[in-house]
Amino acid sequence: MSSSPLNIESMDLDAQGIAHRSDGKVVFVEGALPFEVVSANIHRKKNNWEQGSLLQIHRESSQRVKPQCPNFGLQAGACGGCKMQHLNMQAQVAVKQRVLEDNLWHLGKVKPSQIFRPIQGPDWGYRYRARLSVRYVIKKSKALIGFHERKSHYVADMESCAVLPPHVSDLLLPLRTLIGSMDAKDSCPQIEVACGDTVTALILRHLVPLSTADTIRLANFANQFHVQWWLQPKGPDSIQLLESPTLKTSTEALFYGLPAFGLAMHFRPTDFTQVNPHINQVLVSKALGLLDIQASDQLIDWFCGLGNFTLPMATKASRVKGVEGSASLLDWAQKNKELNSSEALNGSQALAMCDVEFISLNLFEIDAEDLASFGHADKWLIDPPREGAFALIKALVALHSELNATWCPPTRIVYISCNPATLARDADLLVNHAGYECTAVGMVNMFPHTAHVESMAVFNRSK
Repeated sequence: MSSSPLNIESMDLDAQGIAHRSDGKVVFVEGALPFEVVSANIHRKKNNWEQGSLLQIHRESSQRVKPQCPNFGLQAGACGGCKMQHLNMQAQVAVKQRVLEDNLWHLGKVKPSQIFRPIQGPDWGYRYRARLSVRYVIKKSKALIGFHERKSHYVADMESCAVLPPHVSDLLLPLRTLIGSMDAKDSCPQIEVACGDTVTALILRHLVPLSTADTIRLANFANQFHVQWWLQPKGPDSIQLLESPTLKTSTEALFYGLPAFGLAMHFRPTDFTQVNPHINQVLVSKALGLLDIQASDQLIDWFCGLGNFTLPMATKASRVKGVEGSASLLDWAQKNKELNSSEALNGSQALAMCDVEFISLNLFEIDAEDLASFGHADKWLIDPPREGAFALIKALVALHSELNATWCPPTRIVYISCNPATLARDADLLVNHAGYECTAVGMVNMFPHTAHVESMAVFNRSK
């Protein structure tokens, strides 16, 4: 236990309250909120900091709320999927916004000219993609399906989940019964969930071939609960839709809509798509608005995936290039282009008229010569994974430094980030080495109640 009450000053993204002792030593307290006075059970000590868990609240924050999900908590066995359910939603957003701004300044020495209003959506039932761990517990004679416990590899004993869509949350108990009845109950470590607008797919990872009886059990479950089963014996590319003589449910393809652009984006269950489709629709519209696309613009969408931004951009511009390193995602991007511009499907006339090209390139190894080969583009959209777009931005800086007469940098870049630290690193290069100004930045609350920070930044450069 801490020797004296601690005044919690702020909060980090692991939902730990941060306090300082009189000697300046930092103390991290799990479960404590800013402006609370607490006692803590210290379980880890280093020279410059200590870490502990909340023991008692002497003065409670006005922003503390009762968690909605029964699986949330600090105790052993609590689900580790969410970290901030005890904090008011607007305060969660404020914490993430502050982390974003602090990273830009302290890591990148970048101060945006404008902070735009955070993008928010539903607080609950938003998680349309999830990877659920599965474990059959022999001593309890039951299967556990859910997220891991806090700071543990054990599977939390969950009967429901407030961040999953209600129809998926309602499947947790039936899934436990199903797995417990299977011959392969000990060799199915994971069920991945992928929800489209009209179809819910469940991907079963199984380490041994399934018996005929197990495939019948899966087919009966699919019929009863109107889901698709996909089987994954090895890596993500090994998935196959379950086919069974007894299967009566639809084999309809997965897709999500972007109604503002008249588009339907098709994907495989294991392909990367945004977890939160409600936020994704707003994010795409916001990003394209910030790009201020003109009909004559030539655009590049870096890390284009299956065309989530590329195809909406193509409804507004004359020429768009989508660049991606994953061959399977590029295949689906091309299919989405064809499906959405097809007259037979009452496709988008604007998309059909645009020159859309998808290019395969490892963007973690791109250099100045590669970048110069793309020629001129008026504007860029960059949507990298957590590692950021360091090689791409370094290539831009190199061409800027060379004063290359045959290549002009884009006048505007909209950068979508899922990691404020790598955004700050790349922003440093753009602003302090390539002549750009960070004109606006804002937080996107893609994952409410978690420590995940999604954001969007705008960089402008004078011609």
